[in-house]
Formats: sequence, structure tokens, C-alpha cells
Amino acid sequence: MERTLCIIKPDAVKKKVQGKIIQMILDSGFNMLGMKMLQLSTKQAQKFYEIHKERPFYNDLVEFMTSGPVITIALEKANAVKDYRELIGATDPAEAKAGTVRKLFASSKQENAVHGSDSAENGIKEVAFFFSESEL
Repeated sequence: MERTLCIIKPDAVKKKVQGKIIQMILDSGFNMLGMKMLQLSTKQAQKFYEIHKERPFYNDLVEFMTSGPVITIALEKANAVKDYRELIGATDPAEAKAGTVRKLFASSKQENAVHGSDSAENGIKEVAFFFSESEL
């Protein structure tokens, strides 16, 4: 079994589509190990997205991710990272396949509804960033 992190981003929470996104995840066979709604602090967002610190979009990303509540979900499934990334679609919703989360609910490359881990190693790290083992 593999773990991946889902973050339902502020734009999706604001649009009140989190229930639809969660249902899509469940319908795709994922086990939800833990879920919480929280408001990220600037410090938390900076730390979580530290890998992008040198990229031109870093400050805008931190600002966006702290603009409203998010829902973090620890997911588990065989091939979780690959399957979840297929479910959510391309980062740019204009390039996402029909029926994917981002095609249905995202409005731009930045306001793209959800985050997903990009590797099994990062899935483990990202889940641990938001959840202790006792919460899973």
C-alpha cells in the first residue's frame, strides 16, 4: 500500500465542492486514513512548499494557500500516487482530461482545487507533515 496527500485548496472549499471531490476520491477506491480542515499559517505554507522557494510563483502560492481554509486528507491505496494524480488531472485545468477533479472544479493553474503528492517518497513526507501516526 502507498500513501499520498490530498489538500483540497481554498478555492475549492470556497466554492463548496469539497464533498464532490471527496466522493470522487472514495469512488476511486482510496482509503481515507485521516482528514482535517485547517487554516494554514504563512509559516506552515512556506515550510510545506519550501521545495518551490526559488520559483517565481512561490510567494503567490503561499498567499493563495493561506487565503482560506483547506482540507488535508491522508489517502492510501496500491499505486496511490499515480492513481490520485490521474484522478485530479493536469495542473492546468485547460489541459486536464474530462472528468478529472481539476477539469471539473479548477479555474486556473494556481487555483487548481487540489494538491497531490508527486512521488511515493513525498507522499510519506507530506502525510507526516499534517498527520501524526496516531491520527491515521
